[in-house]
Amino acid sequence: MEPILNVENLTMIFGGLKALNNVNITIEQGQIAALIGPNGAGKTTFFNCITGIYEPTTGDVTITPPGKSSQSLKGLKPNQVTQKGLARTFQNIRLFQGMTVLENVMIGRHCRMKAGIFGALFHTHAQKNEEKKAIYDSYEILEKIGLEQYVNEMAKNLPYGAQRRLEIARALATDPFLLLLDEPAAGMNPQETKELDDLIIWLRDNENLSILLIEHDMKLVMSLSDKIHVVDYGKKIAQGNPEEVKSNPEVIKAYLGDESEDA
Repeated sequence: MEPILNVENLTMIFGGLKALNNVNITIEQGQIAALIGPNGAGKTTFFNCITGIYEPTTGDVTITPPGKSSQSLKGLKPNQVTQKGLARTFQNIRLFQGMTVLENVMIGRHCRMKAGIFGALFHTHAQKNEEKKAIYDSYEILEKIGLEQYVNEMAKNLPYGAQRRLEIARALATDPFLLLLDEPAAGMNPQETKELDDLIIWLRDNENLSILLIEHDMKLVMSLSDKIHVVDYGKKIAQGNPEEVKSNPEVIKAYLGDESEDA
């Protein structure tokens, strides 16, 4: 099966620091994959490179959306990467706190609207129809995520776990084929984490999504992931299914820790 995301020899240098060093990662359609590693290993830098926030020093990022031909993301800005079908959330919540839940999702929807500035200024018939559809589509996403009861609530008033889910809802509004989640379980209690686990599986199975997540919660990673990629000091040191990664000596040494030390 051809990968929907192919990252080749990705290197990112900040001054004298090599944050990423020839990292190669592929994601297949319908896969839930995880990128793990210690703090400072380069995980968020990797996300920033493939989503256009950083321009990599060297390497290439190629996508193959379902049913379409391959194309490089090299040199594209973040909004252009989003239009190509990659959507992400952030480690630190980045909602529009003074806007309603529905408005937050509608902002994500705007990258798929076609009326343009003229339509927005002069309230053309096409623009009004698009706006109505954006409202409908956004509410439908909230229903899928389980946030419809908060539709007119200000984002800042939501419980923490619901704010995390709202970020996912806004990412879904861009109509992606690949969803990138940066520590989605950070700060969640066990019940919220279990609900997130269920949501990610539901999105893969029902929304035809592939998912790549950065996460420190190893229980979540091991229960969810089809494939795990491990980085340490900017280098990829291992990949495989959960059982293979758990038993890999390099991973144990770099990240998971030697359980015998705690015995």
